[in-house]
Amino acid sequence: MQTQHNIIIAGAGGIAEAAALLLAAWSKMPHHIFIGDRILPKAEKVAHWVENSMLGISSTTPFHLPGNGMTETFKNILQNGKILLDCLPGDQAPRMARLAKDFSLHYVNLTEYVDETNEIMALAKDAQTGFVLQTGLAPGYVGVLAHGMFQQFCQDYGVEKVDKLEMKVGALTDHAVAPHYFGFTWSPVGVATEYLKNTIAIRNFKKTILPPLTETGKIIIDGVVYEDDLTSGGAADLPDALEGKVKSLDYKTLRYPGHYAWVKHQLDFKKEEDDRLGILQGAMNEAIPFIEDDRIILYVAVEGKDAGGTLRRRETSKTILPKQVGRRTLRAIQTTTAVPMLQAAQMLLETNPKGVILQSQIDAKSFLNGDFIVPVYGATDL
Repeated sequence: MQTQHNIIIAGAGGIAEAAALLLAAWSKMPHHIFIGDRILPKAEKVAHWVENSMLGISSTTPFHLPGNGMTETFKNILQNGKILLDCLPGDQAPRMARLAKDFSLHYVNLTEYVDETNEIMALAKDAQTGFVLQTGLAPGYVGVLAHGMFQQFCQDYGVEKVDKLEMKVGALTDHAVAPHYFGFTWSPVGVATEYLKNTIAIRNFKKTILPPLTETGKIIIDGVVYEDDLTSGGAADLPDALEGKVKSLDYKTLRYPGHYAWVKHQLDFKKEEDDRLGILQGAMNEAIPFIEDDRIILYVAVEGKDAGGTLRRRETSKTILPKQVGRRTLRAIQTTTAVPMLQAAQMLLETNPKGVILQSQIDAKSFLNGDFIVPVYGATDL
């Protein structure tokens, strides 16, 4: 008989509710879900939403997760938990990771924040439980896919180095109108942040830091023209893992043509101001609506010469739409972000590793064809 796992979800936003629902619907392991938020009614609402979505077959308990400090209830949940799924804003990640280490919990997070990730890596390097970091869509799934494609390319063509490794992801709406050609499908502050923080890439085989939004280009994917440009966080640990092996590696965000020109205009208009994040977020909130109908466009390519000197290129693209789960329809951004986290959680619960695990250290073939991944992303043949 399988052991029941107590799974703690920190946060009660859109990704947290998707993770709870997908656990209830698709997990093959017996479990009890504890979902916590600083605002208890939000956690209660999500717990009720999941129970109703699955016609009462799931087991979900809401609790108050204090903004700082500890309550007896929270302490008891941590003491009896097996794994912590961190769906809180990235600035909370070090605190959640520290709690996971202190209470001997496995830990998985989503954040693209680089400084916070480095802090957790230092904290958890000697942990007795497993810590999988940056395991959403981008960073996350796209990095595992890119690393797996790089390894397969090298194996198939008898080489150790390649010219290019490209990762591109866009969280887009079905339609887009002038002048911004965009609609919000997730956090405005998250979008603004990735437009303003530096990106880590590889150029001429060396890890380097590049300013965001400085390489706007165009690409055709499945017959549709998109813009792409450098944004922060999406490459995760691949610049470290593949330095010296890839001549050019980067992560770029996909948008509809015209969007990046609009963003740059907002920043140039008040370029003397100090609060660029506040300015951009304010301009976006004023002009750009939230849209429920969304789609995820994902593209990864590896290019280089084979052992005989012939230039080769391998490409993979995926378009992911909203999905029915139980009695609910989850948006594409919810499923594509939540299922890599859940796949990582399953990996930790099944294998019980210790210390930090990053994208380049995950077995790509197993992960990309896992129980949670395939229903959303489809099977992947590397």
